[in-house]
Amino acid sequence: MKKRQLGNSDLYVSELGLGCMSIGTEEAAARRIIEAALEEGINYFDTADLYDFGVNEKIVGQTLTDVREQVIIATKVGNRWNDERTSWSWDPSKKYIKEAVKNSLKRLGTDYIDLYQLHGGTIEDPVDETIEAFEELKTEGFIRYYGISSIRPNVIKEFVEKSSIVSVMMQYSILDRRPEEVALPLLHEHGISVVTRGPLAKGLLSDKLLDKASEKGYLDYNFEELQAVLPLVKEKVAASRSFTEVALQYNLANPAVASVVAGASSPEQIKRNAAAVRSQPLSFEEVAIIKELTKASIYQQHR
Repeated sequence: MKKRQLGNSDLYVSELGLGCMSIGTEEAAARRIIEAALEEGINYFDTADLYDFGVNEKIVGQTLTDVREQVIIATKVGNRWNDERTSWSWDPSKKYIKEAVKNSLKRLGTDYIDLYQLHGGTIEDPVDETIEAFEELKTEGFIRYYGISSIRPNVIKEFVEKSSIVSVMMQYSILDRRPEEVALPLLHEHGISVVTRGPLAKGLLSDKLLDKASEKGYLDYNFEELQAVLPLVKEKVAASRSFTEVALQYNLANPAVASVVAGASSPEQIKRNAAAVRSQPLSFEEVAIIKELTKASIYQQHR
């Protein structure tokens, strides 16, 4: 599988990453999914301390122990569970970040984290303090690089201007083109990579199409709009290939994107996603057609 450089770092991530949140807590089944990803050439594994109260990190770390030097482990920080584990609160403070990283390292069973990401962010956050925490963790050798997970343009701009982030994780798909307005051009200009999540829009951009549609619609698309747009994209672009291919290749067609992170609940799903990423990239004309078909959405009308 092809790899792309993550920002200006020396990390080269597979074009398809595994979003580990969906692998579950049954260890044997989760290991099979991760091992299938390794077999397909995936080297980028994304988890978070929030997932399954840290159990996700533990399973990911244990499964990757024997190949630790060949993989890139990304995890996240900023959301802290309450004592009862019934809810969590946002804490981007330096004190919490430097405390939480040690717990993540212990669960992952590793001496360092390749990419440590702030798991959210608001414009009211103590950004300078947060950045200071990450920079100190780099100097101390606990993390190699850091990034953020956010779709908020104001938050992203703050980190672009003040920090040495190498990546931003954000939701992006054919049905959610918000990042194209500000974030993707800004990050590409500054040599910061984007790692995308939600590329299949909750299954709407898989070959099941409207089988996954809800009467509530999806983001700015109501159900009737989905009924109109999805078959059109299928007819014009995905007639001779899977919709999954088109969806993942659409993300990879953007020059700011380094890796598309997709979840998987089975080894078979990993194999399908990997095949889609290895497929023929979209042509300039196909990307233009997709944008033309979706640009009349409410997203464009109210941008």
